[in-house]
Amino acid sequence: MSSEETKSEKRIRKIRSYVLREGRLTKGQQRAMEELFPQMSLELQEQAYDFESIFGRKAPVVLEIGFGMGKSLAEQAAHERDKDFIGIEVHKPGVGACLVLAEEYELTNLRVINHDAVEIIDHCIPDNSLERIQIFFPDPWHKKKHHKRRIVQTEFCQRLHKKLVKGGILHLATDWENYAEYMLEVLSPMAEFKNLSEAGDYVPKPDSRPLTKFEARGQRLGHGVWDLMFSAK
Repeated sequence: MSSEETKSEKRIRKIRSYVLREGRLTKGQQRAMEELFPQMSLELQEQAYDFESIFGRKAPVVLEIGFGMGKSLAEQAAHERDKDFIGIEVHKPGVGACLVLAEEYELTNLRVINHDAVEIIDHCIPDNSLERIQIFFPDPWHKKKHHKRRIVQTEFCQRLHKKLVKGGILHLATDWENYAEYMLEVLSPMAEFKNLSEAGDYVPKPDSRPLTKFEARGQRLGHGVWDLMFSAK
């Protein structure tokens, strides 16, 4: 392997904050990827996206990083049709599942991206363009030696801040208390953000975040979920 190839491989490994666990697509997900993905997806490109051109209107834009199977994202887009939503997810079954729901809900205000979030943030999202960025239940990487792989890091949050409008919201949620504490440790010292919690820690679950079946089950079992909301200064 050449030195240039080695550098390229290291760069690719460095930006990834996930492990690609690619499962098989169901028939419905496969159909959605074939029929809906070409019209409802955005690709990595060198220049910033033009949201007005993409959605055919001027509206607040919400970005979700790592939407899983897409149920809560699709529900949000259905309940907040006055906003435009973009979801980033690296796992194709999740993208396919989200597109199935988008078709069911007849969504015109949703686009999906099947690519690494860091590259999309760096190359495609215009500065000062997002009303809200949300990261719900990211991989906690609960072992201490793996904390460096967590997506919520100071440098990444600085990148996200550049993409938010002034007063825009960074909304995080996790069901791992240790990760919630870690998120708070990362964001609290950052001069770019203001914590919207009156107590300086967590906020009650806002109505804008749908309650998932997984979360509802966790609540019945006594498991906690922690929401953090910071506004961009």
